[in-house]
Amino acid sequence: QIPVGTEIRGMNILGLVMFALVLGVALKKLGQEGEDLIRFFNSFNEATMVLVTWIMWYVPIGIMFLVGSKIVEMEDIVLLVTSLGKYIFASILGHVIHGGIILPLIYFAATRQNPYLMGHSGHPGALCFISPCPVSSSATLPSMIKCVEENNGVDKRIS
Repeated sequence: QIPVGTEIRGMNILGLVMFALVLGVALKKLGQEGEDLIRFFNSFNEATMVLVTWIMWYVPIGIMFLVGSKIVEMEDIVLLVTSLGKYIFASILGHVIHGGIILPLIYFAATRQNPYLMGHSGHPGALCFISPCPVSSSATLPSMIKCVEENNGVDKRIS
């Protein structure tokens, strides 16, 4: 059975993106008359970002209470702690193997240089772990670019 365009459920993302692009071009073409609507959309975007920031700060508290209620309902808490400990150990072991063995081997195979003498690039990694932002890799990007350029001598065009 071949679906017809009206039978497909969901949002038309491509149509939405095209509408936004055409509206932006039209508003810019209007000049001064379109500036009011552009300022409105910029203000709306800033207000949305403030709301998202509030949500990202309070979501961990809600999740903590949801997880806490499930922990309280459990009958065998020792089983939970041992299972969680095994999971944490396996996760840390996997990260150590991947970051300490596999990635350096790939780096060595590609560059024929010692991966452990790569330079001082620990600052972005530390910033990533201490950042309260849930998109910490995006938050550390400027720091990583600076570190790669200054400490490791990578050209600006590459970084």
